Amino acid sequence: MARTVTLLAALLGAGSAAAQDQAACGGTPGAPAWARNAAYRGTLGAHPIALQLQLTPGRFESRYFYERRSLDITLEEFRSGEQLILQETVRRERGGDSVVTGCFTLMPTDSGLKGTWQAPGGRAQPVTLAAFDPLKTPLKAPDSPGLQRLRREDPLAFLKFNRAWVRTPTSVREPLSGLSYPRVTNASGPLNAALQDRLLENAVSALDCRSLLPQDLQADPAAGYELRAALTLQKTRLVSLREDVYYECGGAHPDSFTLGVLLDRRTGASVPVTVLWPKLNAARQKTLYLKAVSGGLEPDCREVLTERASRFTAYLSAAGLHLTPTDLPHVVAACADTAVLPYATLRAEANAASPYFADLYAR
Repeated sequence: MARTVTLLAALLGAGSAAAQDQAACGGTPGAPAWARNAAYRGTLGAHPIALQLQLTPGRFESRYFYERRSLDITLEEFRSGEQLILQETVRRERGGDSVVTGCFTLMPTDSGLKGTWQAPGGRAQPVTLAAFDPLKTPLKAPDSPGLQRLRREDPLAFLKFNRAWVRTPTSVREPLSGLSYPRVTNASGPLNAALQDRLLENAVSALDCRSLLPQDLQADPAAGYELRAALTLQKTRLVSLREDVYYECGGAHPDSFTLGVLLDRRTGASVPVTVLWPKLNAARQKTLYLKAVSGGLEPDCREVLTERASRFTAYLSAAGLHLTPTDLPHVVAACADTAVLPYATLRAEANAASPYFADLYAR
């Protein structure tokens, strides 16, 4: 789960660092010696919650969510004697500072954690949490490498997305995020798993994005994360898709990106462009891209693409290989047109020994 997770992790780090009053819940920064990275489920008052302790020095990565909403709330660790104090912060509105909205005070028990949660000026509510082991939790969603990775590395995300998804003959919808992804007719099991993982990656990013929004925008349908995914090519051995993502996560401005996906229809494995055309490295892609788009470019965009475009995402269609720049700054992102390189112009560079050659070229 590469681009979206990296992107939103950076945004999460920036949002967490905005905590204002480090002494609001009392205690000394840092966790007591008994605290360990672990996941928990239980109740805060009458509300089911899940909580993750992620004790990384210098970073605020602990978080929890109410299971009826599934939006993460960031936590910062403090200690007072043997007590673990977790200070939660949120942004009420765009442009506003993060404010402290609650304080957990917790002690270890034989099965997990126990203590209280209290909002500023409010009454303390009881908290009871039991350790949650995702490796012992039965799978409710179809098994896939991405789901297993969440199970090992991100128990809270696994808890959210380990549920039945909505399937139709043409698409799969992840119900928590509301995102959908195309299905491939007569797909192999490994290909279905790979397509599920593409949807899973985007669904994780969608919930992360909505969690980052200030509270006054979390119910705004115009904010958040939108995915449009389409099948662009289906052949005997190759499947290709294009993902277009628009996101507004409460930062300075909304943003978007395009991602091309090439998969082996039998194994579900990613197929690098250089397997199809061995000489088509990043530098060669840039040369061919600039040649393909040069006639319709404004002078300013031509200069930007010549100087700055160095990485491209690729997908296939009946028309040929599509290349889109992926590394342009936001202020010039409008210059990132997609170029189409017809298969005929690439035939001399094609790998005739590739199992995919027959999908693109007649012998």
